[in-house]
Amino acid sequence: MNIFKNILLLIISPRVGWEEIEHSSCDTERVLSTAFYPLLAVLAVSCFVPMLYDSTTHTLSSSLMQAIVSFSKYLITYFIASFLLTGFYPELTKSELGVHRMNNYIVYVLIFLILLSIIINLIPGQFSPLYFLMLYAVLIAYRGIDFLGVKPGKELKFIVVATILIVAMPQALDALLNMLIQ
Repeated sequence: MNIFKNILLLIISPRVGWEEIEHSSCDTERVLSTAFYPLLAVLAVSCFVPMLYDSTTHTLSSSLMQAIVSFSKYLITYFIASFLLTGFYPELTKSELGVHRMNNYIVYVLIFLILLSIIINLIPGQFSPLYFLMLYAVLIAYRGIDFLGVKPGKELKFIVVATILIVAMPQALDALLNMLIQ
């Protein structure tokens, strides 16, 4: 239950959320198995909800393809972002604790995006203000700089790279995967 408290705190107050994550003893594997993977499954199931209120454009096959795309884009983003951020910023991941923090950083920001995607799937139509909440993920990522221990002067560069890899990559993968299935 500690993980879900961390997620809630991170959404309500990113600075307090990162402080609580730092003090909690949740390792990355536990966060992945308790929150990330189950939320990916809920996201995939939520892709079938639009069939209930718009059965003409959302067929079983299109919903299944969208579920696969939604699941895949976040899973692929986690592994690519983890690999690239660890490579781009080796000073942050010199120790086992640094790798653990970097992976938690990526997972928690992605969890927010997954929750937002689930809500978007559950609401009929295109409710555009929800898409602007993706920018809140940038704030969550920015507030996590202290959690990672990014050196002063490198914050802007780090947040730009992290935003591209964690926030923009799922959108790019979504566009690419949807283009491939069309």
